[in-house]
Amino acid sequence: MARDLSGLGRGDAWRGSNQGGMRAYNERLVLSLIRENGALAKAEIARSTGLSAQTVSVIMRALEADGLLVRGAPVRGKVGQPSVPMALAKDGAFFFGLKVGRRSLEMVLTDFLGNVLHRVRARHPYPKPETTVQFASDAIAQMTQKLPPEHRSRIAGLGIALPFQLWDWAAAEAESATSMQRWKGYDIAKAIGAVCAFPVYVCNDASSACGAELVFGNLNTPRDFLYVFVGYFVGGGLVLDNGVYTGRTGNGAALGSLMVSTRGGDMRQLVEVASLSVLEQALEARGDQGLMVWDDVAHWDVPKVPMDAWLDDAAHGIAQAIMASVCLVDVGHVFVEGWMPETMRSDLVQRLRAEIAKISAAGVQKPVVAEGSIGPDARALGAASLPLSKRFLVERNSYQKGPVQ
Repeated sequence: MARDLSGLGRGDAWRGSNQGGMRAYNERLVLSLIRENGALAKAEIARSTGLSAQTVSVIMRALEADGLLVRGAPVRGKVGQPSVPMALAKDGAFFFGLKVGRRSLEMVLTDFLGNVLHRVRARHPYPKPETTVQFASDAIAQMTQKLPPEHRSRIAGLGIALPFQLWDWAAAEAESATSMQRWKGYDIAKAIGAVCAFPVYVCNDASSACGAELVFGNLNTPRDFLYVFVGYFVGGGLVLDNGVYTGRTGNGAALGSLMVSTRGGDMRQLVEVASLSVLEQALEARGDQGLMVWDDVAHWDVPKVPMDAWLDDAAHGIAQAIMASVCLVDVGHVFVEGWMPETMRSDLVQRLRAEIAKISAAGVQKPVVAEGSIGPDARALGAASLPLSKRFLVERNSYQKGPVQ
């Protein structure tokens, strides 16, 4: 069994030995570097981290013995012994990610590389805490049984992505205040942790999606960026110096709460303009219920007229939120993601760029706006990335800070 590299003292280490903080940190540093850059040889890791060649050799042998790294084919150069690149072992560890959404629940099981191996979904009119715990318990048991027996002990944790302050949905959703109030003060991590044998972590859903872009996204992801996730309610995330910034309460970059002007000139919160709930309400008003399938975006069949109207309104509002954010936090890139088909996301980004081009921004450099690289799974994958990051990685800016000596 591989070692627990968290250094937090939660039970015995993976292999049964307790690692000191320095050793554990440097092992996490090596794993993080390989995750970001792909397979690397010992000499490349030593140059990048500042660790000695001997130390890197010891670390990589230990990580290989723990099943977290695998050897690649030797690369022969002109002089000396061939170098052997080491890569992450896809079966090195496994992670559960739970997304608590307004219209559905979803649990995924990923491997060490972030590949989704299995998933379970369930629809609901609105989330209830007790139902969510039961869903999680059933999904964990179901997907664990699908793993080979020798891999089940390598499940390293479960992450939960959900909007914070769920009880505030009652007004927005016109649901019973009593039903939604059950979330107030409810410790979902403790409740789910009581029915599983591994650590449980919680993060705001939009920040979780942002984390998925950071951990599993393109290798050339910038050090700082703003993130927009368009789900049933629109939300945001923020990465500063290669780390997700969640703020004092965990609700950092709450773009949905920003006030923006509508195309008609009214002032509203962005959540009332650019959320998919607005599109759903427009479809229901037309008698087109059921065209947005909340557990599978591949089966959406939204007519062009309401779709175009929503896309224009959403782009108009999100553009203002982006520019207001850029005035406060000087980021040069914005990634836009959502629970929607890729063609719809692409259309939204094109309209968003056009809207930003119209905004006067004297003294402020307008950011580059691009599509996210994860897709509709961003929140669930971001949830799965929580235990991965907590137990095996360091923030990417640590590469520049160097190893622990």
